[in-house]
Amino acid sequence: MKRLLPQSLLGQTLFAIGAALLITQLVSATLLYRAAESRLEASVLNRAALALLVDPEARERIRRIDIERSSGFAASTRGPWRRMRTRISDTAPLMAGEANMAGRASDLANILASQGIRPVAVQLTERRAGDDPAMQARARRSPRFAARPGWADETLVVAGIQLEQGGPWRTTRVTVPRREPRVIGGIVVQTAILFIVLMTVLFFFLRRITQPLARLTERVSDFSRRPDKSVTLKESGPSDTRRLIAAHNAMEARIAALLDEKDVMLGAIGHDLKTPLAALRVRIESVPDDVQRQRMAESIEDITATLDDILTLARVGRSRNTFEQVDLGALAAGIVDEFEDLGQPVAMMEFNRIVAPVQVTWLKRALRNLVSNAVRYGESAEISVIEEKGHAILRVDDHGPGIPPDRIAKMMEPFTRGEASRNRATGGAGLGLTLARAIAQQHGGDLVLNSREEGGLRAEIRIPLAK
Repeated sequence: MKRLLPQSLLGQTLFAIGAALLITQLVSATLLYRAAESRLEASVLNRAALALLVDPEARERIRRIDIERSSGFAASTRGPWRRMRTRISDTAPLMAGEANMAGRASDLANILASQGIRPVAVQLTERRAGDDPAMQARARRSPRFAARPGWADETLVVAGIQLEQGGPWRTTRVTVPRREPRVIGGIVVQTAILFIVLMTVLFFFLRRITQPLARLTERVSDFSRRPDKSVTLKESGPSDTRRLIAAHNAMEARIAALLDEKDVMLGAIGHDLKTPLAALRVRIESVPDDVQRQRMAESIEDITATLDDILTLARVGRSRNTFEQVDLGALAAGIVDEFEDLGQPVAMMEFNRIVAPVQVTWLKRALRNLVSNAVRYGESAEISVIEEKGHAILRVDDHGPGIPPDRIAKMMEPFTRGEASRNRATGGAGLGLTLARAIAQQHGGDLVLNSREEGGLRAEIRIPLAK
């Protein structure tokens, strides 16, 4: 059911208003129909009461009561009621198998009582004109009447009253006017016109609100992926929407300025720290103890490498490198060649030609980090490049112990390692997975880690492909 409903603000608003309009019109049509039925019922009962009040010996014809203006229904001008009159007989008006309609009979009695006539018994029923004995007798007497089309399908209201106990019955027959189909048709046409006019006006009015919001949403999404690209949106729409866009423009400009300041600060930190480290590297050459000198050099190298990782992670997303259309299979094969040249157990398993826009330098850095982790912790690395569900996947499998499922999210946080030491020979500073995930997210994708059933860890960089 949720999939059938519109998802946008414009669609949901139009759907809600349209549904409310249709429900309102349905209720209104129901009330109008019931009111028309009530007026028709009152008209039929009044005609029956009028016929019962007339002296049957006078044989005065009952004039037709015009009910079109009061009820919205049209009576047939050629119905069999035109020559019907009140009759007196010793038998009740109900035929065998018919039931007295007590509610309508009570209403008829109330109408008669208002005119000073209080019958001791009232009977009322409906029947088809072709099944009524009096109508059948008239059809036999009058071939002209019998030839009238549709008279037998008319609905008759047969009403009778008994003025005294055991006395004769005064009976009359009144046809129920045919319902005018134009009444319901008029309501349907009215609803359709209201719906079309209202939806058209609302569509253009709401689009004036939703279009600026859609542009703002797209801009926020783009800015979250590429904060280095600041764009000032045009302020449009209602005043509330314009103020929202203005606030976003100010916020984006402020964030861009802060990121620029951060880049300047990081550059200064890198320069100020690397210069003393280089000086220390020179000074330790004067240390006479070879073991101590080697340890000091390794510590300086560790500090320098950690500093490089921290600065690289901080600059992800602020790189000025442009996205290039690159064959990801060829890119992965190049990484495999680099590690094979170093004698590392790295192999290419599945190779597909998939072209995607990427920042080559950063993506190579992310893939190198995953392969290095696989070789260091999992003995070997197997690389695959595949396409799955609209994503290009750079997959790295190893044969190590894997990572417990409850620690996978923790392992992608900065300075978290699979083992406790900070020795770069056994794992480094714990920024490799964090940096790989940041680069994947910079490309609009993500880094996914899973332990394989056959053992080892599977790391995947998933990058969405342009449609």
